[in-house]
Amino acid sequence: MTIVMVLIFVINVDTTYTYINRFKPVSNKMESQNPHTLITIVGPTSIGKTSLSIALARHFNTEILSADSRQFFKEMEIGTAVPEAHELAAAKHHFIQHKSIHEPYNVGDFERDALALLDARFMHKNPLILVGGSGLYVDAVLKGLDKFPTVDPSIRQTLKTRLATTGLASLQAELKRVDPVSYAQIDLENHQRLIRALEVSIGTGQPFSSYLAKEKVKRKFNYIKIGLTADRSIIYDRINLRVDQMIEKGLVNEARALYPLRELNALQTVGYRELFRYFTGEISLDFAIDEIKKNTRRFAKRQITWYRKDEDILWFPYDTPVAEIIHAIDKI
Repeated sequence: MTIVMVLIFVINVDTTYTYINRFKPVSNKMESQNPHTLITIVGPTSIGKTSLSIALARHFNTEILSADSRQFFKEMEIGTAVPEAHELAAAKHHFIQHKSIHEPYNVGDFERDALALLDARFMHKNPLILVGGSGLYVDAVLKGLDKFPTVDPSIRQTLKTRLATTGLASLQAELKRVDPVSYAQIDLENHQRLIRALEVSIGTGQPFSSYLAKEKVKRKFNYIKIGLTADRSIIYDRINLRVDQMIEKGLVNEARALYPLRELNALQTVGYRELFRYFTGEISLDFAIDEIKKNTRRFAKRQITWYRKDEDILWFPYDTPVAEIIHAIDKI
């Protein structure tokens, strides 16, 4: 049985959850002749995934693939915390600002492109590193996408009409009723994902979440999972600091330039939605900044929920020295 390596950095809001299964061996049950390994670093926003991925890439003399769905788009730099120029220069990165917000790009497209790149780069580098906070995008690479049944297209149109006439709250309340699991996990402010969860639930009569975590495909590489824990206060402090830094770097001006394009799906995300409301005069700038911090904390909680369901994660405190993590990898 092949031992698998994925580094997953997960922040924990319950201090009692720290240190569980810290050095449990992980296996993806693939054939032992598989020679390639993907080290994957994921976890809640603002926890230090970028710096760790670069440190590991330099140690292993390898390259980094980003699985952060918000960092794909070249027009969204400050609000998505794209790595600084010196960080991008420290190790070769892929899937950073490689698309325009005008180009449709979904998780299926990313799965296809990432697997093709892994095939090509494993010929020259091993291990490779996958890093990002988008759990669905990471799972698409490691395990494949879940298969959903076809539903009547009129259901989506009806939901879009409801969104326009009654607002998000009505759809959020319905999702909570028909699929509380998805309600607790998805970004409830992202109307595209909200409608998707609802249309499957309504169209099939079964919760959207019931179609998740089915049998996964086998990949041509191994992987390791490691989780990072931290107290709630640390998570919140790091999030608040990052938002303040984004504002100082010019997030307001970046969002103002994108305001005419606010209906595009890529811009339905924390950091931009709140400032769009400020531009219309609905809220003050100070309130918008507070809302960004609050909604980012909520996003982090959903990320935590996503990773907690994964029993294969090895856990580390968020401030574990890189050398200790490397030592753990070498022992697997």
